[in-house]
Amino acid sequence: MLLVNTDYVSGKKIETLGIVKGSTIRAKNVGKDILAGFKNLVGGELTQYTEMINEARAIATKRMVDEAEKLGADGVVNIRYATSSVTQGAAEVMVYGTAVKLK
Repeated sequence: MLLVNTDYVSGKKIETLGIVKGSTIRAKNVGKDILAGFKNLVGGELTQYTEMINEARAIATKRMVDEAEKLGADGVVNIRYATSSVTQGAAEVMVYGTAVKLK
């Protein structure tokens, strides 16, 4: 499955199949909150949260690809990611794009 953030694939014609998306909501855990609190005092990257968001992006992308495969797509173009806070301590990661057949 070809995944690109452009609205075209160089050298290919595309047939649009429709919008596909994937999302997940991830919550912080108490252990990560405590470590992050200490890190906030001294500064630096909150690696536990970086890992959590990277994992969430991977899950959301997999769900989008699964949806595209159900449509018979060869690729997804114009991919965009969005992150939003759902509640204190929980964030949603959403990815969306256009499923296409490559010709």
